Amino acid sequence: MGKRILLFILTNILVITTITIVLTVLNVLGINTAYLGAGGIDYVALFILSAVIGFSGSIISLALSRVMAKKMMGVQVIDPDQSTGRERELVEKVHRLSRSAGMIHMPEVGIYQSGEVNAFATGPTKKRSLVAVSTGLLQGMDEDAVEGVLAHEVAHVANGDMVTMTLLQGVVNTFVVFFARIAAAVVSRFVQNDGLRMVVHFGAIIVFQILFSILGSIVVMGYSRYREFHADRGGADLAGKDKMRHALQSLRSYADMVDTRQQSMQTLKINSRASLATLFSSHPPLDERIRRLQ
Repeated sequence: MGKRILLFILTNILVITTITIVLTVLNVLGINTAYLGAGGIDYVALFILSAVIGFSGSIISLALSRVMAKKMMGVQVIDPDQSTGRERELVEKVHRLSRSAGMIHMPEVGIYQSGEVNAFATGPTKKRSLVAVSTGLLQGMDEDAVEGVLAHEVAHVANGDMVTMTLLQGVVNTFVVFFARIAAAVVSRFVQNDGLRMVVHFGAIIVFQILFSILGSIVVMGYSRYREFHADRGGADLAGKDKMRHALQSLRSYADMVDTRQQSMQTLKINSRASLATLFSSHPPLDERIRRLQ
C-alpha cells in the first residue's frame, strides 16, 4: 500500500510539473496558451496546448518507467559479472534471447520478491530496458516455462512496444485534453458570475479529463491486447513454439488455482476469464492466446 501511495504522489507531482514547464515554455515561445477569448475558443491554440501537454506527460513517463518500476516493485538488478547459480542462469537466458532477437545492448535483468507468478519488461529504449521476474515465477515454473515467459518479455523490448504505446498514449492524451477543455468551456458559459465561472471551468476540466481518459483507455488497452499476441509470436520465434505454448499453459494452470475474486492475475497481465471488463484489460484471455499461438 505504501508503494502505491508513493507512486500516486510522484505521478501527480510529475503531471503538475510537466504542465507548469509546458505552459512556461509556450509563453516564452510566444504561443498564446489562453485559448479562451472574447471571440470564443481559439482551437488552434487549444490543440497546440493539448498536444504538448499530452505528449510531454507520456514521454516523461516513458523516460522514468525503468526507474519507477525498480522502486515500486523493489527490483534487485543482477550484476552479470558477479552473479552465480540461478541468477546467472537467468541473466544468460535473457541475454541469449536478446541476441537472438537482434539486440545489440542487453537488458538489465532483475528479481523482486513476490509470491505471484509475474514478469514484466519496461524501459525507454532497447539500450535502457529492464526484464524483471518475481520469485514466485522462478519457484512456480519449470525451466521451459520460465524461458517462454522471458522470450515473451524480450520480444516486447525488441519490438519497441513501450515507445509505440507511449506515442499512442500521447495521441489519446491530446484528444482527452482538447475535448475536456471544450466541454468545460461550454459548461462554464452557463455560470454568470466571473469568479465562480473560473472555478466551475477548472472543476469541469478535471471531471471531463477523467471521463474522457477512461474512454480513451479503451483504445490504448485494445492496442495493448494486440501487442500481446505479437509478443507471443515473437516469444515463439525466440524460445520455440513449444516452450511459448507451455509457458501460457502453465500460466493458465496457475490462474485456475487463484481466486480471481480476491486476486488479480498479474503474470504478463492476463486474466484467464473473458468478461465485459476485457474492453479495459491490457491483455487478452490466456485461452485465446494459446489458441492463436497454435
